[in-house]
Amino acid sequence: MTTTSAPSAVLIALPIADRPTTMTFYARAFGWQPLGEPDQDGVPEPLQYSLDERTRLMFIPTGGFGWVVPGRDIASAGVSECLLGLTMPGRRDVIEVIDAMRIAGGDVLAEPAQQAWGFTGVATDPDGHAWQILSDPEG
Repeated sequence: MTTTSAPSAVLIALPIADRPTTMTFYARAFGWQPLGEPDQDGVPEPLQYSLDERTRLMFIPTGGFGWVVPGRDIASAGVSECLLGLTMPGRRDVIEVIDAMRIAGGDVLAEPAQQAWGFTGVATDPDGHAWQILSDPEG
């Protein structure tokens, strides 16, 4: 017998090099504040953000990532194993988020532009995790 219960939460975990750098980037680029009380380094442990009622984004230092996912190597710098995405209300919002990511220390891989699938741009966080920022087709 199998169950078809929906999960109570979805957790997206990504490896990072430096907790304070990551926290600063996400505050500057997206205006996000982490959950929890600051640890000795001023960053909550674990470093995580609530994206909605059921979705959390967590960052694990690369040394600890291997404990969570044993027997797997972490992708080397410049290698993306996944693409994270944010849908924004309109084109101006896409441009503003990509600009904020650049100012916060991210690298822009694709400047905002109209593509066959919509108005979009792609930038990375300081650890190279790629974010596609896309305008809502209704916006």
